[in-house]
Amino acid sequence: DVGNNNFLQYSLAKSNFPWYGIDYSGGQATGRFTNGRTIGDIISSKLGIQSPPAYLSVPQNVDALLKGVNYASGGAGILNETGLYFIQRLTLDDQINSFKKTKVAITAKLGEAAANKHFNEAMYFIGIGSNDYVNNFLQPFMADSQQYTHDEFIELLISTLDQQLKSLYQLGAQKMVFHGLGPLGCIPSQRVKSKRGQCLKQVNEWIQQFNSKVQKLIIKLNHGLPNAKLIFADTYPLVLDLIDNPSVYGFKVSNTSCCNVDTSIGGLCLPNSKMCKNRNEYVFWDAFHPSDAANAILGDKFFSSIFSSAPSAAPSPSP
Repeated sequence: DVGNNNFLQYSLAKSNFPWYGIDYSGGQATGRFTNGRTIGDIISSKLGIQSPPAYLSVPQNVDALLKGVNYASGGAGILNETGLYFIQRLTLDDQINSFKKTKVAITAKLGEAAANKHFNEAMYFIGIGSNDYVNNFLQPFMADSQQYTHDEFIELLISTLDQQLKSLYQLGAQKMVFHGLGPLGCIPSQRVKSKRGQCLKQVNEWIQQFNSKVQKLIIKLNHGLPNAKLIFADTYPLVLDLIDNPSVYGFKVSNTSCCNVDTSIGGLCLPNSKMCKNRNEYVFWDAFHPSDAANAILGDKFFSSIFSSAPSAAPSPSP
């Protein structure tokens, strides 16, 4: 999320306040859930383009839409019920509907043939699924955690994602990069649940199971959809290495967050929270999200892995 939730009046999933954005250009909170840049910002910079703005900041600006926009929403998931307690967030289905509106607007300006070419040649970055665990299945008070075993839950996730990726394809998205999930059992909000602040093995095993099933789904879609070029970006090993061997990457702390957060009341970095002195030495900014310094490393690594195998593509709207 680069600021879509700022436009959702009742959303509780916001980061448009200090100390978020303290290391971003201008030192202002933009709605990014980190102290600086997101991984998407890093990849955009390496592509030589401006970071796509939040869709809700330019919904009717066709010139802006043509350059690419960001539909992401903090707290959202593959499933519509994920993040329910944030009151407002744009689920992946909501984001796909916004993308559909984008296509209608661009088609009205360019004409159908030119618009179809534009959307077919574009590249789409999709990173979603973490909240389906952190803000759904791993919360004992959420209905899904009571209703489903993990095997049942993951089948629901994959079958839903299958339909969502097909919907994007039908709207013209042929070149998609799906960012797999990192080791969520090692983020600060999960570590505090263990007796010694260790990674939660069960959670990490579930995440690896999810990633494996998404990889198989992507192979199936590439075989079944004409001209589809979907890529799975496996983020898990790199993020785990960053956490297990922080000093290799110039970090000192990877088991807790730079911002002294209270995980019992959300784990966000509030204006009255105390920050660490050396923000570049911490892998995590708050209880959930990497720091700017970590995102810089991850973005660089992901860029290299994605574009060593990706089809050539022009920057464009990305859900």
